[in-house]
Amino acid sequence: MKKTVLVSGGAGFIGSHVTVELIQAGYDVVVADNFSNCDRTGYEGVKKITGREDIPLEVMDFCDMKAVEALFGKYPIDAVIHFAAYKAVGESVAQPLKYYKNNLSSFLNVLEAAQKKGSFVLFSSSATVYGEPDSVPVTEATPRKPATSPYGNTKTICEDILHDTVKASEGRLKGILLRYFNPIGAHPSALIGELPRGVPNNLVPFITQTAIGKRECLRIFGNDYPTPDGTCLRDYIDIVDLAKAHVYAVGRMVEGRMKQDCEVFNVGTGRPVSVLELVNAFEKVNGVKLNYKFAPRRAGDVTAIWADPTLANTEMGWKATRTVEQTLKSAWEWEKHLAGK
Repeated sequence: MKKTVLVSGGAGFIGSHVTVELIQAGYDVVVADNFSNCDRTGYEGVKKITGREDIPLEVMDFCDMKAVEALFGKYPIDAVIHFAAYKAVGESVAQPLKYYKNNLSSFLNVLEAAQKKGSFVLFSSSATVYGEPDSVPVTEATPRKPATSPYGNTKTICEDILHDTVKASEGRLKGILLRYFNPIGAHPSALIGELPRGVPNNLVPFITQTAIGKRECLRIFGNDYPTPDGTCLRDYIDIVDLAKAHVYAVGRMVEGRMKQDCEVFNVGTGRPVSVLELVNAFEKVNGVKLNYKFAPRRAGDVTAIWADPTLANTEMGWKATRTVEQTLKSAWEWEKHLAGK
């Protein structure tokens, strides 16, 4: 029997790429989204890439428990991957209640429905839970630090909620937490990619929009950090590599290979790349000159963080394989596709 995976927030940047990889790995996928953070571009792109016109799409809000119960009643959901959440760091600082209400209640509803159904839960967490780490690279055992934003705090709280719920369920609920580092790039087909609404919060869409002429100038926040070139160090992971990690995690759950009822994995490359290195690599690989300038440091930015992905490599059998150059080329092809070039 084919296993069915529910992808909440499945029309978004990460969700759409995960949906492609799940379908190509042989899973039945149900996409659910309220389109508050995205339009239908990602969903339509997934259909084109997979050649599947019959991918179920449920337009709904996961904060609505009746809708969640109806969804779990309608499909034989073996596992749920939960992406449905607000994600803008700056907005979360300005509107904390909006973030706590949406991100926590949607996850609570998913957990409750999954526990009743006997579905596995994969939670989309983040390296933000490590804050400014005392040492790098970070492992899964690295102590979590107080979050620098309400958005980051919702990730920490949801991790705790999953741990506590799994522990209390005595085997009836099992879950995996994937802590992402910095997902960038687009699908090699250029049919799906990152599509921010308004001014991008993430570096690579700002790079590509500056390169295409949508933005006048790219600002690099801070060039006086204690790093080799003065700019922040990050672990940039290709979106397709990241998506494949979810396939490995779902397989681990549904095939009964988990060693604990609640497991945590870092999903990163293990290679630190500075902001300036990324900008220079984009220019070189795509033959484009970027208009950029340095600006003061941005509040909440961590100096340096990258993953030790050993556990994901050895336990899940997953490994990041795409190079930064491949990733930046795919991001540029996606931006050109959006512009009709």
